[in-house]
Amino acid sequence: MSTDTLRNAADEAAGLRREQRGWYVYDWACSVYSTSVLTVFLGPYLTSVAERAADGDGYVHPLGLPVRAGSFFAYSVSLSVIVAVVLMPLVGSAADRTGRKKPLLAAAAYTGAAATAGMFLLDGDRYLLGGVLLVVANAAQSVGMMIYNSYLPQIAPPDQRDAVSSRGWAFGYAAGSLVLVADLVLYSAHDSFGLSETAAVRICLASAGLWWGAFTLVPLRTLRDRHARVAQATAPGLRQLAATVRDMRRHPLTLAFLLAYLVYNDGIQTVITQASVYGSEELALGQSTLIVAVLLVQVLAVAGALAMGRLARRYGAQRTILGSLLAWTLTLAAGWFLPARAPVWFFLLAAGIGLVLGGSQALSRSLFSHLVPPGKEAEYFSAYEMSDRGMSWLGPLLFGMTYQLTGSYRSAIFSLVAFFVLGFALLARVPVRRAIREAGNPVPEKI
Repeated sequence: MSTDTLRNAADEAAGLRREQRGWYVYDWACSVYSTSVLTVFLGPYLTSVAERAADGDGYVHPLGLPVRAGSFFAYSVSLSVIVAVVLMPLVGSAADRTGRKKPLLAAAAYTGAAATAGMFLLDGDRYLLGGVLLVVANAAQSVGMMIYNSYLPQIAPPDQRDAVSSRGWAFGYAAGSLVLVADLVLYSAHDSFGLSETAAVRICLASAGLWWGAFTLVPLRTLRDRHARVAQATAPGLRQLAATVRDMRRHPLTLAFLLAYLVYNDGIQTVITQASVYGSEELALGQSTLIVAVLLVQVLAVAGALAMGRLARRYGAQRTILGSLLAWTLTLAAGWFLPARAPVWFFLLAAGIGLVLGGSQALSRSLFSHLVPPGKEAEYFSAYEMSDRGMSWLGPLLFGMTYQLTGSYRSAIFSLVAFFVLGFALLARVPVRRAIREAGNPVPEKI
């Protein structure tokens, strides 16, 4: 092998490492929205805003529709997902067709960051403003994560993807932990800072948007656009989704994995978005307790993501994910029995969630990257992101409807066990080695 060839190979490897480091930082940037906004503050706060605007029967009336105030946040999350379903196939196809992912990532990131920063204006009884900002921010994050995930097959060789994906999740959870500590200090000592409790919450919400926008500059500088695949016409969002699904029918095992992921990840995403509402409304826990619990999840999720990445190298990603789904089922079922006003038990539940949260998501992403036909990364990851966030409207809808029918958040949280049981059964049936070969990719030694 010539000196020039060796030098080029070394330069290419160095370039990939640089891109990987920049790629990690986008998780560092946007995960604060998921943690501080979606998981901790916005659910209880938007619910309280809606309750202030409710009539004597406890209902608000967006667009003239009667909605129980306690269900408004869950329904808003579901609506944001439907918006993302329309946008993601269109953006994913455009990213593959043009090869220009970075401008699309920038547009999604800064739209979401601006909507999140705008939550500073959410006070009084402005529940509709909160709902609109949530829909915009959540849909923008879904689109941005779709583009971000589609870089993984391009910046990491097959035998490195579990590790690279796990490090990305670990960076995200580390950022969430850091910002939650600052949020906890600000919220707990708001009087010392001359702030009301409401003002402290609004600052915590808005600061997540500023963080998101500032750190997005790093991946925009380090990630590279690749050559586009053969140009094709871009159809409207739902038509493009149909075209993508038709193409995926040529890879039925990839589609089978997505179905399994759609089911169990719907449960994961719903737990993430509704756990704080469950803690505050059903278990009567204070906001400071919820922040500490989510901080515990974040810290343990870093260790869990890295540990499950190592387990995947030994036992394979599929087996490791299946083990995590069993742990999810047992942990969530235990949530039914949690006594009210008992923070220690809620912390134990948070610890169980944290240990499996990051790893189950990171390994699912890396496993799917092996199932994507070369040249169709963004298009296929748009379908994946719809399974990740875009199709995760069934869980919040089930949660909201169960509460609306029963008036019990305990029943609502227990109803989510079904997603993990069914997801386990579907994933266990997917022959992943054959799926990778049929997608036209090399099969790693452990998968």
